[in-house]
Formats: sequence, structure tokens, C-alpha cells
Amino acid sequence: MLRHSDIWRALDRLAFEHGLTASGLARRAGLDPTTFNKSKRVTRDGKLRWPSTESLAKVLEATGSSLGQFVALIDSHASVLPRRRIPVIGYAQAGEPGMFDDRGRPLGDAWDEVAFPEIEDPGAFGLEVSGDSMEPSYRDGDVIIVSPTTSVRRGDRVVVRLKTGAIMAKQLQRIGARRVELAPFNVAHPKLNVAVNDMAWMARIIWASQ
Repeated sequence: MLRHSDIWRALDRLAFEHGLTASGLARRAGLDPTTFNKSKRVTRDGKLRWPSTESLAKVLEATGSSLGQFVALIDSHASVLPRRRIPVIGYAQAGEPGMFDDRGRPLGDAWDEVAFPEIEDPGAFGLEVSGDSMEPSYRDGDVIIVSPTTSVRRGDRVVVRLKTGAIMAKQLQRIGARRVELAPFNVAHPKLNVAVNDMAWMARIIWASQ
């Protein structure tokens, strides 16, 4: 017997296999980002809500998955969770006050989670990309994993947070005693020359869903 929870678990597993949250999976499929949220899986009066066949079809197309592969995820008894879960938040929301400590580690209860293999940095976190400002390197809905303690070198892809609260993902071109040069992923955006004293922290991007 096919159960409501089996379908939703398969969707969660599909998202995990592509390095996405449920909202990221929905966005990649061209759906409202809240389509697969846990709050949408039950109606206000407590009735179980099933995902529509249209949304499932769009998800399969967006991920390049077949119906047979999705059915296999329904039948699988393997856990969707690896050894660790990483806090993740939307890129735009990350610029709000109170999201990080002074070393760039996540704070507060506004964070979601994404499944990820074990890594050494206990302060690692994820940012869910929105918009096209990071194309072609990262697309809308991708999740980038950031490590505040991993050493940063020229050529690395990094996330920089300014003391003003602004947050940006760039490629590190040069780091000096007083200034840091950053290149955009999207050539439509300008290069930046940032004073070291204006930065709250800089952390390396160590992984991204693609």
C-alpha cells in the first residue's frame, strides 16, 4: 500500500541526491519554493495533502530523473540522512542581523538544514542561492557549503560578509594587508576592491550542489 509519507520521503531523498533542500528542489522545477515545505503536506484541518502529478513531473524533468528512479526511492528503506546535517539559509536572508557570530558561524533559529557528508569544520553552513547573480558558477536553488575555518587562498571561491551586514559570494583574486580584490561569478557584475577593515569575515566555499 502506497502511503502519503512514502511519496514525501522520496521527494526529500531526491532533493538530497541533488544537494538541495525541499524548497530548492521546488524552485529548480519552476514551482513555488514552498510547494514541498512540511507545512504544505497537511491541510489546516489536518487532512493529508499529496503532491500533484504536475509538480512531480516537473521535478523529474528538472533533475533528469525517470519515473522508475523515483519509484525506487519510494521503495528504498535507506535513510535520507548521512552522518551530519548542516545549517542552511537563503542567501538574501543571510544578510540580516543576528545570523552569524564574529567568526562567521551560524547563530539563531532561522536556519533550515541540509544533509551532507561528515566534514571537519563544526561551524560549516549552507547558503541557498537565489537569482542569477552567481551564474554560470551557481544557479538559482543551488546550495553552497561554506567553511569558516578552512584556510583561504588566491583563486578560491569565498563568501564575504561586510561589517555593514552585506554578504557576497565571489572569487578571491588578491588578498593584501589592507585590501582584498574580489571577482564576480557573473561577468555582468563589477569587480570589487574591499578594505580589510570593512570585512567582518571571509570564508571558503568548499562544496556546491550542481
